[in-house]
Amino acid sequence: MKPGEWHKSSYSPTQGHDCVEVREHEAGADVRDTQNRESGHLSLPASEWAALLASVTR
Repeated sequence: MKPGEWHKSSYSPTQGHDCVEVREHEAGADVRDTQNRESGHLSLPASEWAALLASVTR
């Protein structure tokens, strides 16, 4: 995976269609719903992205 490319989040389920895609970059990360890509995405600054990842892994 190249920086700045959309990829399925490793925290998304392996089965089904309830997936989240992530595009990480220097400023943070963008997150979108795989089934509703046309609806846009959420942009998170690096500090918030790091906090989210830390809370998910606990």
